Amino acid sequence: MAAEGAGRGADVDVQGTVAAGFEPVREAFVRNFEQRGERGAALAVHRDGRKVVDLWAGTRDVSGTRPWAVDTAQVVRSATKGVAAAVPLLLHQRGQLDLDAPVGTYWPEFKAAGKERTLVRHLLAHRAGVPVLDRPLTPEQARDLDATMAAIAAQPPVWEPGTDHGYHAHTYGWLLAGLVRRVTGRTIGRWVAEEIARPLGLDLWIGLPPDEAHRVGRIGPVAEPETAAGGGGLRLRPKRSVADAYRDPESLTRRAFGVIDPLPDENDPAYRAAEAPASGGVSTARALARFYAALLGPVDGHRLFAPATLAMARTEESAGPDRVLVVGTRFGLGYMLHGPAAPLLSPDSFGHPGRGGSLGFADPASGIAFGYVTNGMRKGVTADPRAQALIRAVRTSIG
Repeated sequence: MAAEGAGRGADVDVQGTVAAGFEPVREAFVRNFEQRGERGAALAVHRDGRKVVDLWAGTRDVSGTRPWAVDTAQVVRSATKGVAAAVPLLLHQRGQLDLDAPVGTYWPEFKAAGKERTLVRHLLAHRAGVPVLDRPLTPEQARDLDATMAAIAAQPPVWEPGTDHGYHAHTYGWLLAGLVRRVTGRTIGRWVAEEIARPLGLDLWIGLPPDEAHRVGRIGPVAEPETAAGGGGLRLRPKRSVADAYRDPESLTRRAFGVIDPLPDENDPAYRAAEAPASGGVSTARALARFYAALLGPVDGHRLFAPATLAMARTEESAGPDRVLVVGTRFGLGYMLHGPAAPLLSPDSFGHPGRGGSLGFADPASGIAFGYVTNGMRKGVTADPRAQALIRAVRTSIG
């Protein structure tokens, strides 16, 4: 790997390294700061289990001055879902969980209110029909696993489970957390720490330990770019149907993103310490890329998914108009698949974006594993222009 050291692009002080041939990725990373309003970010890319990109720049706090350090971590929002999804798939791989069994087989209380035919795979593919709660939870209740499990168990589905799909923005994490607790007796955050993060040496947490809090920067909104290229081009405006759905307080869109009321402060230490498997994970870019690399194959002797599990994760389970996101989406078992709503590296790619920017994914066709973490939050749920620019650069680099 060729060391780049402290290179500069205009006023951007970029740290880290890129392997020979991946120079376009570094150039795209710099342009995100110059043209797309990036304040602080890190990017890591593996190919065939070997790290080929490791870059960071900017400030660790979106409105601060302290530089982003080599070990800076951030809240990655829904990129957490890709990590959480690995848990039930690994339990299935170990023979502890049947994906085609009713959820109630493991979690009897869940069978209430018309959910008795909901299968485990429905949870992973956003087909469970419970993206909303009729009674939103307070931030304090949302941090209490017993409270979230009780709320989910009591909630009637808004469509017959298994017949349609819609993004379970927050409830996805509570569904998986309840299931994992019933199957293993452990919380999902503890399971990730013991079975995934520790063996792989990942700086990645669902439930941030107090002694790691000093490493985490503050996220916050950044200005939306006027154009896709930072000057000259089409304005980045959502479709009217999407905008209308977010404005309508009765829409599934607003209700799904509003199941916690008031919205929690994502920079609050209590929020970061809680286990929020849908949106509260904290990670470095290095950890996110290494995690996805281990889904594809061995990384320093550790592999997570067997080939059959890898195939299941990226086999399409849901596709078409999303009843929550409104646009068309594609999901495998727990992972977004390449498509218009989540343009990844190739049709084989699978992973998960975080609303506002962060992204982790893997591409079996090329052996690429990708982790991008930012502190500058944009309004979009998917297809952030900064991440997309980096993906295009990776595509250029691998030919």
